[in-house]
Amino acid sequence: MIEETTRALTEFTRRYCDLWERECGHPPASSELTGVPSPCTQQTVQDEIYWLPQPFTLAKNLDAVERALELRIQPSVVAWYTAQFAGDMVATIAGKPITLLQTWSEEDFLRVQENLIGHLVMKRRLKHSPTLFVATTASELEIVSVCNLSGEVFIEQLGTSQRTALAPTLELFMENLTPVRDL
Repeated sequence: MIEETTRALTEFTRRYCDLWERECGHPPASSELTGVPSPCTQQTVQDEIYWLPQPFTLAKNLDAVERALELRIQPSVVAWYTAQFAGDMVATIAGKPITLLQTWSEEDFLRVQENLIGHLVMKRRLKHSPTLFVATTASELEIVSVCNLSGEVFIEQLGTSQRTALAPTLELFMENLTPVRDL
């Protein structure tokens, strides 16, 4: 499962970077990440940075999350956050725009783990099954999550148990994504 997720994420990232090269003549660009240190930064042009994915240099685990909650994390989600350092990437699935969340740097990896812990604590308090977010949507009340029990990917309504299925696995989810430059 880890290898399949890593392969699918790497392939999507390649398609995303190729789209930027083809349409803009340069790697993916971000104004939000300007000035934020990362091994991904290739060049700064005015108020944007150009970035390319880089190898993940830390231990490939989410042990801090697992220890904090005494919960084994879905291997596909571990692969999602430890396959590479990269900027967030925009895509559509079934016509719906989403932003795939990625780890930007070693420091960002700590923040991601803290946010995953916070999300899982909220799910536990609400007595909902554990989920792990991997993308955002245009709505602040919806996120794309992975069920920690089954590995299924769905759109989750925050604060509720309402879910809309997207794919049975992260690998299949990524295969159904269409990269786009902007929302």
